[in-house]
Amino acid sequence: MTRDEIFTKVRDVLVDALAVDEDDVKPQSRLTTDLGAESIDFLDIVFKLEQQFGFKIAQGELFPENVAQDPEYVKEGKVTAKGLTALKARLPHADFSKFETDPQISKVAEVFTVDALVTFVERKLAAK
Repeated sequence: MTRDEIFTKVRDVLVDALAVDEDDVKPQSRLTTDLGAESIDFLDIVFKLEQQFGFKIAQGELFPENVAQDPEYVKEGKVTAKGLTALKARLPHADFSKFETDPQISKVAEVFTVDALVTFVERKLAAK
């Protein structure tokens, strides 16, 4: 499956899960700020991706869990260097370059773009 084919299927999942227009789903679109996804939507997205592509996504594999609660990873509302290293290791599909310039925990969800989902799916399919 090509990256364009994966994008098309990911876009369809997001249109269905988030009730957004197809035209709004671009590679650089952030799931939260651009497409309006909330935490409950992430569960639906995971479920729909599993159905669409025929693989299982382990809890915490696509979206991080318990990062904000770890005092080694977050201090004074910002992700620490150790936390950033852990996030990058757990989420190799996400681009943290912009986040690194202002690592506020409240902005961590902004790394989840449509392109990050496409990369995640691409890697999962290659590992099958």
